[in-house]
Amino acid sequence: MLVLADANLRLDASAIDYIELAFYFALVLGIGYLARRQVSSSLDFFLSGRSLPAWVTGLAFISANLGAVEVMGMSANGAQYGLPTVHYFWIGAIPAMLFLGIVMMPFYYGSKVRSVPEFMRRRFGKPAHLVNGVSFAAAQILIAGANLFLLASVVNLLLGWPLWVSIIVAAAIVLSYTALGGLSAAIYNEVLQFFVIVIALVPLTIIGLVKVGGWQGLVDKVTNSPGGSAQLHSWPGDNLTGFGNSLLSVLGIVFGLGFVLSFGYWTTNFVEVQRAMASKSMSAARRTPIIGAFPKMLVPFIVIIPGMIAAVTVSEYVKDKQVLLEGGTAESGVTFNNALLLLMRDLLPNGMLGIAIAGLLASFMAGMAANLSSFNTVFTYDIWQTYVKKDKPDHYYLNLGRVVTSLGTIAAIGTAFIASNSGNILNYLQDLFSFFNAPLFATFILGMFWKRMTPHAGWSGLVLGTASAITVWGLSQAGVLGLTGQGISFVAAGTAFVVDIAVSVVVSLATKPKPDEELVGLVYSLTPKETRRHDNTGENAGWYRKPGLLAGIVLVLTIALNIIF
Repeated sequence: MLVLADANLRLDASAIDYIELAFYFALVLGIGYLARRQVSSSLDFFLSGRSLPAWVTGLAFISANLGAVEVMGMSANGAQYGLPTVHYFWIGAIPAMLFLGIVMMPFYYGSKVRSVPEFMRRRFGKPAHLVNGVSFAAAQILIAGANLFLLASVVNLLLGWPLWVSIIVAAAIVLSYTALGGLSAAIYNEVLQFFVIVIALVPLTIIGLVKVGGWQGLVDKVTNSPGGSAQLHSWPGDNLTGFGNSLLSVLGIVFGLGFVLSFGYWTTNFVEVQRAMASKSMSAARRTPIIGAFPKMLVPFIVIIPGMIAAVTVSEYVKDKQVLLEGGTAESGVTFNNALLLLMRDLLPNGMLGIAIAGLLASFMAGMAANLSSFNTVFTYDIWQTYVKKDKPDHYYLNLGRVVTSLGTIAAIGTAFIASNSGNILNYLQDLFSFFNAPLFATFILGMFWKRMTPHAGWSGLVLGTASAITVWGLSQAGVLGLTGQGISFVAAGTAFVVDIAVSVVVSLATKPKPDEELVGLVYSLTPKETRRHDNTGENAGWYRKPGLLAGIVLVLTIALNIIF
């Protein structure tokens, strides 16, 4: 990406495109300013005062995930692997989102915790809480850096600025509205950004399909290009996993991605859970991820398909795709990360180009703001307030949250340069998820359904699970394990999950558990059913507001999509 501006790949933006971008940035900062007027306490800043309706938090829930992973990462995957990338949505997201809404949100929302690490402290005590808080904070800074790098790369292509200047300017914009209005500013901007992203990517997809002769034209071109027909079928996805064995590939996708990585991300990642926890009621909190699942099913059609179109129409890929598939370096300096940008360059006229660029910037800003808003909450509540300054006035933590947001942004600038070394940003991010999310999910799910699990097991399982994932990744990088592609993260995540469960069981049997009365509201079998129920009257009444029914509709549609593709 560092050489793109010198490789004659600049986007040919005109005055109208820059006017559209300026208007968008003014709107974003205006929302941040207006949201600041509603912030009078730390709860307002970090959790929007638990006052938002389900449709707002539902769209914010999905928009927070429409960052680097969804837009640039999945389009890069579409260019590199094709349709098997849909597994990150239909297998690697939807089931876990439904599980979060139906099973886990009653525990999160009902316990009135302010963060996922706080739930860990109540269940397992301070050692597990501290391990989770520190690891989560570190992960968010690394992932925010990935979003920031891709945001800056668009500015780099658009204006030709050096990457380091682009990164600093992009970081300043996101910091401005996140520090001003806290979570409310982030959430309302995420709702805006969701619509901007859709308005930007739908026309690009349609124009691209017209150029290649419709769906059948795309099928013909992909079949005759490097990668071939394997890129046109989601199953078994051998090219995605890199296993070379269809049975192992399916197992890796279902267990490694569909269970461990997916459930680890969607059910325990505070970036997503925080949006649901900002809802005004338990019913709204449960519906938040389920509402988000409806657009989530359709996102592949506007991010993966454009990546596939770019791979067979953009001249740089037509010339060098085989080299890139083999892990080499293209003469032009492009990587698969550039797929969406290059397609925009080739297909979109001025005016429409400005909207598309705004959509890309919106996606990266949504992702980075989500990382920062969850980072400042966990750092302030779970690290600083718990272990450093315990009994300060509420206004102290409100001001600290703004300072921490600034410090987190500065740290993300540093990690953006780490992300810049990755040819496929999704590989980088999936590795991070296998390190941090997979072991956390193992600890979480075992502790929620097995009351015998002890505090010592909570922190030791997390530490050794994370260490095992990093070990698998390191051995793969050293060539000791013959793993390639995104199969590395699948195996690392599966290993972390198994090691975490095994360690937790052994340690639990050798140490003393908490008494039952301390686990009410934290363990499924010890929590009365009435405390997990939500109100079905008033604004929560109506069949279309029933979480179970909505989840059933989503599940049926997702199964149908898997069968069709």
